[in-house]
Parts: sequence; C-alpha cells; structure tokens
Amino acid sequence: MNRQQLLEYLQDIEWDNFEVKQAEKELPKSSWETVSAFANTSGGWLVLGVSQQGKKFEITGVEDMEKMEQDLGNTLRSRSKFNTIINPYFKKYNIDVKKVLACFIPSSEVKTVNFNNLINTFIRTGSGDQRASEFEINALYRDQSFGTMSEKTVEGTTVDSLNPSSYKRFRDYLRWRNPDLRYNLMDDDEFNRRLKIVKNDKLTYGGLLFLGKNEEITDLFSDFRVDYLEIPATNYADAEPRYTFRVDEQENLWEYYFVLFQRLRIYVDNPLTIDEMGIGREDTKQADALREALVNLLIHSDYFSPMKPRIRVFTNRIEFENPGMLPRPVEELLKADESLPRNPVLAKFFRIAKLCESAGYGFNRMLEWKKQTGNDVFFETQVDKTKFTFMIDTTIMSKKSGMDIGNSIENDIENSIENDIENDIENSIGNSIENGIENDIENDIENSIGNDIENSIGKLTNNQKKIIENIIHNPYITSKELSKIIGITSDNILVNIAKLKNKGIIRREGADKGGKWIILKTKEI
Repeated sequence: MNRQQLLEYLQDIEWDNFEVKQAEKELPKSSWETVSAFANTSGGWLVLGVSQQGKKFEITGVEDMEKMEQDLGNTLRSRSKFNTIINPYFKKYNIDVKKVLACFIPSSEVKTVNFNNLINTFIRTGSGDQRASEFEINALYRDQSFGTMSEKTVEGTTVDSLNPSSYKRFRDYLRWRNPDLRYNLMDDDEFNRRLKIVKNDKLTYGGLLFLGKNEEITDLFSDFRVDYLEIPATNYADAEPRYTFRVDEQENLWEYYFVLFQRLRIYVDNPLTIDEMGIGREDTKQADALREALVNLLIHSDYFSPMKPRIRVFTNRIEFENPGMLPRPVEELLKADESLPRNPVLAKFFRIAKLCESAGYGFNRMLEWKKQTGNDVFFETQVDKTKFTFMIDTTIMSKKSGMDIGNSIENDIENSIENDIENDIENSIGNSIENGIENDIENDIENSIGNDIENSIGKLTNNQKKIIENIIHNPYITSKELSKIIGITSDNILVNIAKLKNKGIIRREGADKGGKWIILKTKEI
C-alpha cells in the first residue's frame, strides 16, 4: 500500500481489509480485535494515527512511531497475547506533517486466531470486527486443512468403493476430450495412483466424492448432495409454489456435474456464427461462464461443513453458493492467475478433463457473462461461505424456467446420461430444449425491443423508487447505506440496482470505490 492508496482508502469507508485507529500515544485495546479478525479471514491493514467519525477522517498522528512499531511487532511475533505467531509488515507515512503507521496483518495458516482465550476470536464482516459464533469458529478450524483434505485417505474404503459406471465414463471422457493426455495410456492401477484417486490401497476423499458409490459417500457425508432449485420469483417470500424444479440426488460429483450443467444450459443463449469458410459455429461464452461457476462450486466447497453447496435460479439471477471462504480477497484473486483450490484432487480431475480453467479461479471466464449479456456478475466471500451471482434478463428468461418444461428437461438429462460419453458431449447440448423454447425467446426479445424506458419507470417497485430517491439525495451513497436506510438486505439492494441499470434508469460513473450514481430518467418517480 503506497501513500496514494492510503489516501484513497480514507475517502471511502466501504472496505473490509482496512481499519484505522487513533493511537497518538498508545495502542487502543480494540486493535487486538482487528488483528484477530484480519488473521482469521483474508488479512488487512491496521492503520494507526487516524481517527474516524462517520465518513470524516482526521490524521491525528503517532508520537513515537518507532516504539509503537517495535512494541506491536514484538507482541504479534511472540505468543504473549495471541495463541499463534503473527508476522506483520509495517509501512510508515508522513501526511500533513504527522506520522502514520500502517501494519499489514496476514491471513494466518493456523486458525482460529484469538487473544487470551477462544471467546476472543473475531472475524471481519463488511467493514467491522465481529465476535465469531460457534459455527464460524468451527468453519475456521476446518480452514486449517485448506488444500489438504481431498488427498487424505478414507478408512474402510478400497478400489471397490468406486462406482464402475462413473469410473468408466470418466476414463472414456478423458480419451475423447483430451486424447494426448499421458494418463490415458496407464492401466487402472497406475491411473488411480497417479491421480490420487487411490492412495495406500484406500480411496482419497477426492476420489470418493468424485467417483465413489453413493452409499459409500453417504456413510461419511450423511447429507451428501448439491442442492439445485428453480424458484419462480426474485426472492423466497414471493415464490408460489416454493420451487418449480429440483435436481434429484446423484451418485457422486461427476454425475452431478453433467446433470447440473445440462440444466444450466437452458439459461444461456449460444448464437450461431458463420466463419469465413461458411461454416456455422456455436458461440459458447455464456455457457462457459456458468460452467466455470459450477466447477468452482464443486472443487472449492467445504464438504465437511453442515452447509451444502447449492444453486438457486431465481427469475432475475443465478446464485452459486458453496460452504467455505476463498483463501484470498476476491480483489486479489481477480488480479492474479494463481489457483489455491480447497480440494486440489477434485480440481485436477476437472482440469485434465478440460472442464475449467487450467490456472486461476476462472474469474475472467465468469466475467465474460457480463460482456455477453450485459448483466452483472457479483463475487462475495465470508468466513463460512462463498457466493457467485449471475444476473439474468427477467423478461427473456421468465419463460425458460418453471413446470412447463421441467418434465421434458428431466427426461433429456436422464437419456443423455444413459448414452455413451460421445453422445454426452455432442448431443447433450440440449438441442431439444433449445428448440422447444426458441420461439418463446424470439417473441420475448421482439416484444421487449423498443419499450419506452419511461414506461418502465412507472412500474418500479417501492424499494426501487426508494433507491432512486436516496441516490438523488446522495449520489455517493453505498449499497450498505441503502440497505440500512431502506431496511432490506444488501443482496436485495444489489439485485434492484442491477434491474435499474438494465432498464437504463441509473448508471455508475467512476470506480466502485469513490464513484457516484447518475440518474438517467426521473419522470414519474
């Protein structure tokens, strides 16, 4: 963090990796809560010598910066206060002739991080430090095994615990999809050993979850499932019936992948383009974006959590939510191509099958959704879960979900999984599904083109009108502030903002931090 970044942070309080403390002569006791919170989550900057009152910041300075740095560093690098060693990184600034000390607290490999006793375990939520609940403390304990559990062996299992049909389909798929793969030349024993499906004559957790028999999986994970629901509303409260489609339980993750991706494909538009040779080619960028999100959910889920990975398709968005937080802040992962999967064995299975990015988290491929559809994509991570949200066009997508096509899609999925692997790839694109909804989509598009935006404004909900009224009053208002003023969740604020942007009523000018909202249409509000 350089001086300019520090000053930019001070202009916007909507961050979760930055905390200021007034510390002219001594370190405030609340600093230990912040240290615990940063170390337990994704790390962050503790800035000493700055006071904050609401949105107003004042540089108060640190009188003896060298002594404060030494005292703080010695405390964190010893175990005199915290249950584990913390190695901070310091930077010094001179701002308005006053000294400011910034201390970066890294995310700890040992969790939980607490001071004095376990009850003093804190996590970072939004832009504040919160005492961790018992559920969150248990999630932190599980994070200590991040990246290692999938290759540990499962007692009582053998190669006979693999589902023969799934195993054959996986090997056939690799030969078809990745024919030059060296693993294709190996016999089953070497193949299993090299891919860590089997280790010391036992299945690994990754091998069991991916290709195991369902009865063997449920012996360890009693409620094993990837929960998929289609909900005929923008929220649970307005849904009647509660849901219109639900994916049945599958044998293992490999089977779940095909069933789930088949279903998700009905929510994409893959236009056909003609190349210079006159050959038609399908543009699959939208489908690739949802595929990347699906694979991310499957390889990064914490399967030991009481929460379950789940997909929710509302009439205006698709949510992929999995238990377990990301190992780094989303902003860092968006910039880097490094991959730190929670379950590396599962990640390797999908990568050699060419079903996800070979490096990184695939954010670039997921963000292609916005380029292709014009609808936003949101990434969120908390101490116990991660959620990716893909906004969809309500007008066009409303006829794609529901009971009218539920049965036909279930049959299509069931038939495609029974076919040979070549047919799974070539014919499971969902031609019958796409043909069945093609006319509806075209009619919806034709009806929606040319609609007067001002007429749309007249149909705004009360919450959307309140959002616009507050933006008019304060163009720099944040989503968290809107949530508090209007009295609905931050998720609902984001959903309604996306709708207003898609209707051309508002737009964002400038960066997410420090930018402002512009009202494009105000008639009838």
